[in-house]
Amino acid sequence: MPVALVTGARRGIGREVALRLARSGFDVAVNDVVADADGEAVVAEIVAMGRRAVLVPADISRLDKHAVLLDRIEEELGPLACLVNNAGVSALVRGDLLEVGEASFDRCLDVNLKGTFFLTQAVARRLVRQPGGGHRSIVNISSISAEVVSISRGEYCIAKAGLAMLTKLFALRLAEEGIGVYEVRPGIIRTPMTEPSAERLGRLIEDGYTPIRRWGEPMDVAEAVVTLAEGRLPFTVGQVITVDGGLTFRTL
Repeated sequence: MPVALVTGARRGIGREVALRLARSGFDVAVNDVVADADGEAVVAEIVAMGRRAVLVPADISRLDKHAVLLDRIEEELGPLACLVNNAGVSALVRGDLLEVGEASFDRCLDVNLKGTFFLTQAVARRLVRQPGGGHRSIVNISSISAEVVSISRGEYCIAKAGLAMLTKLFALRLAEEGIGVYEVRPGIIRTPMTEPSAERLGRLIEDGYTPIRRWGEPMDVAEAVVTLAEGRLPFTVGQVITVDGGLTFRTL
């Protein structure tokens, strides 16, 4: 059975992606920066479906830990067929762009971009060396912030914009290897990351901020990821799937 690695899979979007991939027939390596009851619960749910799963804690911003992480997954589940780059952090503090600090900037880029780039590179090298019979894919969870300006968290926007280019670069490099690389851009999704702004965002949605007047749910994103991971868009390269309820449409 195909094996998928989902980073940042303890909660929110990553959790739902891991579970949805398992329902689709993948064995799943559940990664997060810590190993706790939330991560164990995801593994237990996947095992209850009859799939194999393992909790593999690692900080993806620690580049020296990537090989250890991937070696353990191969030992316990087998070679990867799919990487879902979901792990990400937001700005430490929302505020004036002129006051962004180095610590928050570095944190966003180290996790959301640098760590993701080099983990993708490490997985891509293994995929090329170990071609499988089924579809092989890398799916990057970015954000509408890759193109929508949010000056109260500029470091986050910069990291996500970089992730969009990362997707294009790896998509072109790996297309000839038969490896699909894609980007999924969530909009306003109900997760622990959006919880601090839930009241404000809820009012915006009710007032028609999004054409589909409801919160996006992690399952909405997970369905897009599974479509790509299963290879159901076989003649696409670097495809961007926007899951935002129409928020980013321009209207006149």
